[in-house]
Amino acid sequence: MLPRLLRDPVNALAEFGRQARGEVMRIHLGPFRPYLVSHPDHVQHVLRGNWTNYVRDGMFWRPLQRVTGNSIVGDGPGWESSRRILQPLFTARYVGSLARGMVEAFEEYLEELTPRARDGRPVNIGEELARMADRAVIHVLFGGAIPLKDAELLAPAFATAASSFTFRLFMPFIPYSVPVPGDRAFARAVKEIDSVVVPLVRQALRDPGEGRHIVSALARARGPQGDGSGERQMRDDLVSIYGVAAETTATALTWLWPLLHAHPDVTARLYDEVDEVVGTDPVDPEQLPRLRYMKAVLQELVRLYPSGWMFPRMVVAPDEIGGTRVEAGSQVLISPYVTHRLDEFWDRPLDFDPERFTQEPRERRHRYAYFPFGGGPHVCLGLHLFYVQAPLLLACLLRRFRPVLLNPGPYTAVPAGSVRPKERVEVRLLPRGTT
Repeated sequence: MLPRLLRDPVNALAEFGRQARGEVMRIHLGPFRPYLVSHPDHVQHVLRGNWTNYVRDGMFWRPLQRVTGNSIVGDGPGWESSRRILQPLFTARYVGSLARGMVEAFEEYLEELTPRARDGRPVNIGEELARMADRAVIHVLFGGAIPLKDAELLAPAFATAASSFTFRLFMPFIPYSVPVPGDRAFARAVKEIDSVVVPLVRQALRDPGEGRHIVSALARARGPQGDGSGERQMRDDLVSIYGVAAETTATALTWLWPLLHAHPDVTARLYDEVDEVVGTDPVDPEQLPRLRYMKAVLQELVRLYPSGWMFPRMVVAPDEIGGTRVEAGSQVLISPYVTHRLDEFWDRPLDFDPERFTQEPRERRHRYAYFPFGGGPHVCLGLHLFYVQAPLLLACLLRRFRPVLLNPGPYTAVPAGSVRPKERVEVRLLPRGTT
């Protein structure tokens, strides 16, 4: 198994799951033997039914924790504290109140991008989407507290940090005293992230202000008048929230262009909906409920390419999953990328077909056959944000431009903090009305 995992780890895991038909499988990686859990019943048991026995800790979490620290993407008291503070800022109602500010940020960035598009220069769509998402997150969630020149450092640094620990992710038993590929790039990226975030944290703790955005809310909660947990905890919270709010949205949308290129019927219907609902005027957040087909496209997109592609867990006490006994200290791998490709629960699971989500299925789908944002108490806080931010970004982009893919692929899924294409996804942005 090891050569296949090192060559194409994401798709190798998916193939292992399909061969096992959703049964629990043990993967032999030399001295390391995690369990792959993919059946929706088993996933539900781990993420919800007996979730306290399966914690976000152990070898698979160490690479990510070197970026996010003890925060909302961890476990235990740090997670509980962060969740309590941040959850009110990620409700559907609150996120909806930020929509107009997101549109303003998207339109501002697209205006800057227009001269390059008119010149016909190719653009790396992944990088441009990351900058757009970054601009919106800093504007509406961070209250504009990060200067633009500093903000422009965050997206590439975070992308590097999230994609440079692949080797350690699948060889987690190698000590950190032994250098491996990606370590130097990772260290440089984390240093760059801290150079932006730490001064922001220190300033906010000195003067939290009365704003409702995340920086002020965290500073009031973490400062002397709050729980006193201070600078490091707030730094970890902000880095984690940035990853949830900006990096994962941009990464997911990067996969959209190869899919649309391969499915011109979906592309045509998507443009027709944007033309009918939005027209040529700036996007109005009130139009979101009418972008029904776009939502189906996004739902199918994150079925095939969920940003949070793997949710490792460590077993606290001995348990049984689907008749298989797992001992304390064992590692369990849960992957929506794998479960979403099981033939037993999806018709033509490898095909991109937004129609799956345009109408009620004939038989009710298992709750944990589809979980791109996780499940149970650890469900991703960014769920509501994604379904506001992603369609607004897409609507703003498609009303102005028709992105034309320059390289149809194939594209290789690279495992990292979020699953991303190994190859550059380059497009030419044609102003609408041209062919």
